[in-house]
Amino acid sequence: MAMAEDRNTTTVNLFILLGFSEFPNLTVVLFLIFLGIYLMTVSWNLGLIILINMDSHLHTPMYFFLNKLAFLDICYVSTTAPKMLSDFFQEQKSISRMGCAMQYFFFSCVALTECSLLAAMAYDRYAAICNPLLYTAIMSPTLCVKMVAGSCVTGFFGSFTQVYALLQLHFCGPNVINHFFCDLPQLMILSCSDTFVLQIIISVVTVIFGLASALIIMTSYGHIVVTILKITSAEGRSKAFNTSASHLTAVTLYFGSGTFVYLCPSSDDSLTQNKLASVVYSVLIPMLNPLIYSLRNKEIKDALHRWKKRIVSWHY
Repeated sequence: MAMAEDRNTTTVNLFILLGFSEFPNLTVVLFLIFLGIYLMTVSWNLGLIILINMDSHLHTPMYFFLNKLAFLDICYVSTTAPKMLSDFFQEQKSISRMGCAMQYFFFSCVALTECSLLAAMAYDRYAAICNPLLYTAIMSPTLCVKMVAGSCVTGFFGSFTQVYALLQLHFCGPNVINHFFCDLPQLMILSCSDTFVLQIIISVVTVIFGLASALIIMTSYGHIVVTILKITSAEGRSKAFNTSASHLTAVTLYFGSGTFVYLCPSSDDSLTQNKLASVVYSVLIPMLNPLIYSLRNKEIKDALHRWKKRIVSWHY
């Protein structure tokens, strides 16, 4: 009895992150792969930000949002990747309770902000394709700034409420997290407290950010598809489709992988699959977004071509 009472009153202030310890023979290979992905993510998104800021032809609402998305992707991957990379060669992959809470706070804050921003970008595409004559009036600079600011503020409060509820939980052991970062579902499993309030908060946040954003995106693209089908010009259809398809691809990857992790029930058998899905939305998607938005985008290609010509002229 005494031992049981001691265990129940013990407070865990340190967590162990298992990371990718199930692949001990691939430690060096995985480290090099994730390091390469992280460096490419930062450099590609930073390059996109610089290009959009420096080229006056890209100073439009669409690229204003894309600029902010690139910045968010740098922040997003930086909340998990540096710690993950440093843990590859650590014998004790530990993180304090407060450090764990802060990591999830920043991760969740950026993730929720990105959900809102993707919905704003869908509305921007709706305004551009379905109301081209009124586009500049609808998507005014003031509205664009308000939409980005609103995404950031709602993302902050959505994350804050979750982390505040998380800090009220008691942890008495075990303290091993089978993940490469402090994700909320794994922390809830380890808690000795009643997690009902936190589950309610997560459900509310999921409805507000997940379902509401998805509804806005689906409604916007429903109108976009109808409008594209009415366009008689093949060139006009192609341009409208290309600008919309890139955004829809990014949205599908982001929401699809996130839904797999947070809406599918967790079990011992699914932990590895959840971890791999987490790699997709927290590591791979921030790297892929600049490519998705640039490969079939004529304006981005033209901007790159103009800068290549400027660099050549400066060289000579």
